[in-house]
Amino acid sequence: MKDSIIILCGGGPAPGMNTVVFSVAKTFLANGYRVIGLHGGYSGLFSKNPRIEDIDFFKADAYFNRGGSYLQMSRFKPTDADFEENFNLALFKDNNIKLLVTVGGDDTASTANRIAKFLEAKKYAIANIHVPKTIDNDLPLPDNTPTFGFNSAKNEGAHLARTVYEDARTSGNWLLISAMGRSAGHLALGIGEATHCPMTIIPEMFNKTAISLDKIVKLALSTIIKRKILGIPSGTVREYVTASALFCSS
Repeated sequence: MKDSIIILCGGGPAPGMNTVVFSVAKTFLANGYRVIGLHGGYSGLFSKNPRIEDIDFFKADAYFNRGGSYLQMSRFKPTDADFEENFNLALFKDNNIKLLVTVGGDDTASTANRIAKFLEAKKYAIANIHVPKTIDNDLPLPDNTPTFGFNSAKNEGAHLARTVYEDARTSGNWLLISAMGRSAGHLALGIGEATHCPMTIIPEMFNKTAISLDKIVKLALSTIIKRKILGIPSGTVREYVTASALFCSS
């Protein structure tokens, strides 16, 4: 039986998912491995009937440049009880899986580490490759390398922000652009830098003071006043928000 690898995607979606998954698939197919795609993220590894499918060159070539994620994703995070009661060890043994490839953020990475240790204790050792996806870019990678999720999200966000900026200019208004980031402002700062936003507000600006709506409003107003003094009647303000992205006019 051929040595196999299995690939899963955890967490939320980000641009570039398919490019990563199917580029990995092509590499291992070229080296003689069987490549298995797992739908449902980690929930598939803790199910008696996981949804898996073989990925061949033709499928990888057809999907690697498409948007979205061909492999269905999940935010499922297993508990200790899940490991003892529901982990599908037979999936690995029956398919001769030697490598687990995970695409996701820090939760996905830590769960992959737990799985590797669990399998080692069961006398079934596997290797793991984790591809950091997070669009927050809050993982300390070597040489400050950005995650692919950050780069692709920044590019898409910059495209939208340029459109919003042009709308502000042609209508003579100020528009507010918000990007997710939790407690990290990398994405908002990257988009603001790429599009020359007059003001970009990130959480790192508040390292010595509490964040409040009042402070954010005052920062935005200060930018509007400075631009008016320069004779510029319009612009955009980019800020981070938690959990979601929002575009709105003010």
